[in-house]
Amino acid sequence: MLVAKEAPTTNRHLLSWVDEMARMCKPDRIYWCDGSDEEARLLTEEAVTDGVFIPLDPAKRPGSFYSRSNPNDVARTEELTFVCTPTKAEAGPTNNWMDPEDARRKLAAIYDGAMKGRTMFVIPYLMGSPDSPFAMLGVELTDSIYVALNMRIMSKIGTVALDRLGGSNDFNRGLHSVADCDPERRYVTHFPQDNTIWSVGSGYGGNALLGKKCLALRIASYRAKHEGWLAEHMMLLEAESPEGETHFIAGAFPSASGKTNLAMLVPPPEFAGWKLRTIGDDIAWMRVGDDGRLYAVNPEFGFFGVAPGTNYHTNPNAMRMLEHDCIFTNVALTSDQDVWWEGMDAPATDLIDWRGKPWKRGSKEPAAHPNSRFTAPMENHPALSRYAKDPRGVPITAILFGGRRSTTVP
Repeated sequence: MLVAKEAPTTNRHLLSWVDEMARMCKPDRIYWCDGSDEEARLLTEEAVTDGVFIPLDPAKRPGSFYSRSNPNDVARTEELTFVCTPTKAEAGPTNNWMDPEDARRKLAAIYDGAMKGRTMFVIPYLMGSPDSPFAMLGVELTDSIYVALNMRIMSKIGTVALDRLGGSNDFNRGLHSVADCDPERRYVTHFPQDNTIWSVGSGYGGNALLGKKCLALRIASYRAKHEGWLAEHMMLLEAESPEGETHFIAGAFPSASGKTNLAMLVPPPEFAGWKLRTIGDDIAWMRVGDDGRLYAVNPEFGFFGVAPGTNYHTNPNAMRMLEHDCIFTNVALTSDQDVWWEGMDAPATDLIDWRGKPWKRGSKEPAAHPNSRFTAPMENHPALSRYAKDPRGVPITAILFGGRRSTTVP
């Protein structure tokens, strides 16, 4: 079992808030994440012992693990996601709104004692390069070791974040608890005025990894509106022509519509001589630079992608990226401890499906959940742009816009 550590900070604002949240949630112990490799090893061992992780075959996928979520908790809950501003108009026309006081009262009742018997993980984290003036700092409190290990991939956690915070009170306060994972008691709430996120009742990535959609997109977009920049749901790529001319392209597409495949595209034969490299596949922070050009950074440090449909034809770079040190969630498991999902070559044997049940070849039911995911470190990517973590960002040449249609566009 992990041993609770003394708080590695003297920041009175942070210590006071952690104490206040702990008194509400009542965890058995508090563990402060430092982001070290040794800590990652210990957390992973604990996750395996607790049955949260299943190790995959180290010969096939070294350093990789398989995980299942509750079957009622497999996607973002947009209908239960709220922006809690003083007035409904401030939340914007595309967001659900809840009065801030009503939201705090409703969620506090669910949080009360929700972490009894559990560990509260304190995860200081940075979205954006540590040496970038645009990086945003948050602290997530969670009772999910799955969240702690995924946040380690998707952000920079631990000491690097605390060093940047120092004694400041300027950090996002994120509280997350799986609680009883009851869909009737599931909420993801954002309080932009207070730089606060409260999420309860879900362990799914988009609802639980608070640095991703919650901070880097929703809270960031509110902050950007008031500070004169943009936080966008966009991929970023570097395109180098045969003549050596480099362009940086942004692309706005909804989830599961090819954004990741485009960001990781291998040039087809018709574009021989072109080189495409990935900067990011999901979120872009954009600012006008001193030279008048639009610059963009990817604030994430990993890829949290949809697995089904990903294969060596649609996204060979992603498949190579997934060969080691990844987390797979709600895909199917093979008899030899590897992963499988729809879109890959037909399995050689029967499988264990995403619910943990036997799956026969030829079954009409999907073996992997349609929204099953992989979490992969950015460093795994075989065609990662050298500009991926440029603290200033890259100058955008063009922005592509796309969407999903059930039929052809007239």
